[in-house]
Order: sequence, then C-alpha cells, then structure tokens
Amino acid sequence: MSDFTNQDLDPIRLEVIRNRLNAAANEMAVALQRAAYSTNIKTRLDFSCAIFDSSVRVIAQSFSQPNHLGSLAHFVPQMIADYGLKRLQSGDGILSNDGHRGGVHLNDVCLVSPVFYKDTLVAFVAAIAHHVDVGGSTPGSLVGLSKEIYQEGLRIPPVRLLADGQLNDDIFGLIMNNLRSPKETAGDLRAQVASVNRGIRQLTEIIARYGRTTITQAVEEMLNHTERQVKEEIAKIPRGIYTAEGYMDNDGLTDEPIKICVKITVTDGKVIYDLHGSDSQRPCPINATYAMTLSNCAYTLRALMEADVLVNDGFYRAIEVIAPPGSIVNAHHPAAIGGGWETAFRVLETCFQAFASAIPERLTAGSKGCLCNIALGGESRRPGDFFVFYESMGGGYGARLAKDGIDAIQPHAQNTENSPVEEIEANYPFRIVRYELIPDSEGAGRFRGGLGLRRDYAFDHPVVFSVLADRAKFPPWGLADGLPARPAKYILNPDANPQEFPSKLSLELQTSDIFSIQMGGGGGYGPPWLRQPSHLLDDVLAEKISVERARDVYGVVIDSAHMIVDEDATRVLRENMCRQAESFERISDEP
Repeated sequence: MSDFTNQDLDPIRLEVIRNRLNAAANEMAVALQRAAYSTNIKTRLDFSCAIFDSSVRVIAQSFSQPNHLGSLAHFVPQMIADYGLKRLQSGDGILSNDGHRGGVHLNDVCLVSPVFYKDTLVAFVAAIAHHVDVGGSTPGSLVGLSKEIYQEGLRIPPVRLLADGQLNDDIFGLIMNNLRSPKETAGDLRAQVASVNRGIRQLTEIIARYGRTTITQAVEEMLNHTERQVKEEIAKIPRGIYTAEGYMDNDGLTDEPIKICVKITVTDGKVIYDLHGSDSQRPCPINATYAMTLSNCAYTLRALMEADVLVNDGFYRAIEVIAPPGSIVNAHHPAAIGGGWETAFRVLETCFQAFASAIPERLTAGSKGCLCNIALGGESRRPGDFFVFYESMGGGYGARLAKDGIDAIQPHAQNTENSPVEEIEANYPFRIVRYELIPDSEGAGRFRGGLGLRRDYAFDHPVVFSVLADRAKFPPWGLADGLPARPAKYILNPDANPQEFPSKLSLELQTSDIFSIQMGGGGGYGPPWLRQPSHLLDDVLAEKISVERARDVYGVVIDSAHMIVDEDATRVLRENMCRQAESFERISDEP
C-alpha cells in the first residue's frame, strides 16, 4: 500500500493479513455452497458471507451477492444490538430474517456467530442466504398480492440457534414446522452453520499466527486505507448535484405506477443519496427496507471505482443514504417487503441515470431492470410431500461507450446464475419447454444492448406460481441517443389463447398450462445508425436481430439471398436517418 502510515506494522505483513481475511470470507462462501441442498444456493449462489470486527464493522466479504453484502453491513450490527452483546458466548449462533429489524425480505435468513480468542470477543462472522420458503400464504413466500408482512412468512427476531456450537432443537423444529420444504431448508440452514464454523476456525488461526494486537492494528489500517482510496475515487466524479426519477410498473394490487426520486450530491470525499420525493409505502409486496436501499445505493458508487477498492467499513464512511421513513424505499412495519429488492433495483438504476448526466461515458444504459423473483410449489413426485422452487431470471445488460451489452445475464447487484434446465428437471416436478434468447429485444444503438431471456414453464402437477418482477410498462432506457429495449412480458399459455399478466402475480396453474417469462433486453448506447454494418450482419447471422429490424432501426440493408450488406442501399438509408435526426433536434431546440 503506497500510502501506508502505521509505522508499527510492516506493510508486507499488512497485505498478507488483508488477503488472509478476504480468503477466510471466501472459504466461508465455499463451505456454504458445497453443503447446501437447494438449487438456489448451491447452483445459483444466492448467498453471501462477511467478517466483522469486535465493533461490528465489516472488514472482509466474500465474492458473492452485492445485494446481500450491502445489507449485511446494516443488518448484522442491528441483530447484535437487538439480541444483546453481553449475552453472547463462544459457540453461539444468532439467527434472524426480520426486515423490519434492519434486514431485508424474509427469505434472506442471516446467521451470525461471535468469535472469541482466549475468552475475549474479537470478531463476528455472518452468512446470509435466500431460503426457498419461509412460510406465508403461497409457496416460496414471495406473494404477488401480499398487503402486509404477516402474509409473507415466519418472522424470526434475533434468536440463539446455536449454543456451544450445537443446534437448539426447539428453535430449529419451530422453524421447520412452518415451512413447505423442511428438508431443503434444513440442509441449507446447516450449510450456513458450516459456513460460520469455517469462518471461526479461519479467524482463530489468523489471530494465533499474527497476534491479536497486530490484527487489530492491521484492521484499523485496512479500513483507513479503504477510506482514503474511496475519497480518491470520488474525486474523479465532478462535484455537483444530480437528479433523476424512475418508475415501476405498479404495486401489484393496483395499476398505479410507483415513483422513485433520487438526488445525489457529490462533495469532497462523500456522496449523499437523498430519496425524498419517492412514493409513500403501500399495502403491497414491493416495499423496500432501508437495508435494501442502502445496499443498492452503495453498489452504484462501488461500480464507479477501481477494482482493488475493498468494500468494508472504510467504504461505507463515504456514503450517506437519506431514505424517508414510511416511504416505498424505507418501509415500516407491518408493510409487506417480499418484493422489495425490485424497488431497490429501481433505486439503483435511477441512481445510474442521475450519474449519467455527469459521466455518461462511464455508465451503461438501462439493464433488464428487475430481479424477476419466480416462486412455485405444489405436490412433489413423492405422494404426500411438497416441493418449493425459487429463481430469478437473467435478461439484457445495457450497452456502454465502446461495448455491446451482455445477453441473458443477472446484472449489477444480482450476480446470481441462471438455473440449469437439467438440474431443475432432475429434481423438481416441472419442465422448461422453452429457454432461449429473444430476438430483437435489444435496445438499438451504436453499441446494442443485451438480449432478453425467455423461459417457459410446464407442470407435472398443479402449482401455485408467483412472480414479483417489473419492467413490463417502462422499458430499459437507452443512453447517449441509444434506444430503449423491449420491455418484459409475463404470458400465460403464450402459444394458445395467450393471456398477458402484469409483473406481479400469484396464480393457481394446472398441468395443461404453460407460463412464459420473457425478460427485457438492455438499452442501447449511441445512435443506432452509427453501428458498424458488419456487426449488424453478425447479429443477423446469429439470429439475434432480424433483417427487418436491421433495416428499419439501424439503417443497414442486408441482401437476404446472399446474406451480405448492401452497402449502397445502406448508405442512402443512413443518410436519410441522420438528416431526420438532425431535423428533429433542430425542432426540439426551438423556443
């Protein structure tokens, strides 16, 4: 570290300790993944792990979910405060999922264990994971029509699940008794136990190797170094106030859109996110908690920084998030919060829109714009038993200054995998009958957005099918004269008597039904008629863009008989497009 200031600690040793702590967090993540039962955790990687010092400041995180990691920094200190620091003993494990106590939605269950060294509390380790079911009125606990949190599942205040390293059978049994998939959840919860135990062992070894005093000094220097780095990175963003508004389709119970307002103030060494003006919380499933909002605001700043900047307490010192209590971005009890990540995601992209007014060359256009929570459940292949499945869907990533958007990806703070069809069909009683990129779903531009993803579900038994998603009304936005992408679609029986639904739903479906989830694409960057014709030809050959769209939107004429670009016709058409755009700009600029 070039700005190393602590003369009592060797800088090389400091770097070794920093990497040992990060490796310990990643080993926690590997332990959780390998021990998990559900597809959502072991394959989609919908979990995160972190290490905190004795003051409950985050000092190391696994390479996992940005959504979770930001929320852990807020939730874990609140869990310890609510439970009582003085009550903690070696071998304890405190469990909670209560979004109205500092957490996120109920499916994200957090386990925290204290780390003692020679009878002294020295650290905490935490593992959070999205469990496929936590009770509630529909399988998967993501109720498309919920009005209050009591409909969404079991709320667990900070309770002692582990005592002296052993599971509390009473608490464990109480939780399992409220779930539709106790076998999977029991396996996933034990995987979290394995994760925190791994973290405890790793931290104990690190402290024994270097000594508690040295580790304490190293942690303090790490956090201070990160704070200095963050201030240097903030200095690269022009000082000023940047604003934007974003809208969500509806709240799930009414057709009224939800407004998100963002005002970002960039000062010397600090960025303030002010969300005053955002709509009030509603009796609907997509209220966000403060932890959700904080996490997604923090992501937007981290995305503008160099890769070597760590996300620890030193990073969070440079951020202030003002989210009005009782608003859609900081809902209070008893608000339903199952789909709150959707609202937080809209906060994220609205923040990017605000930053784009200052630094468009450093940003992407809009992405598919939602997580798209999908939960379904019903009778399993074993008579008398039930299954629950959860996943979120990939879609298009926005284009940027010199690169196309990525197809079929979980963008930004999601960072999960798309569930493999083979694993789904081997373990659950439903089938994926279509799984493909959606042609012509990209936002057109000099650099095009990524393509949306389609997945059609067919069922071996009747199921309850829930979706908490968005972007069916307001498409992913383009940047620097790039065009918006195709919005998402949610269609029952798409090939026979299609019925299109809004983006929040809970339905009882039969074996004759097929439900199609069609995610939006990513927005384009730059005028479409500036895209290289050879790139358009490649897209057409790959069946990502049709010949008609290449001509009508991009101004590239392709000879279908020979599959080559007609250069003369393309030149004439593009000159026309350019003149029309210039005329429109002149008219728009007139007083």
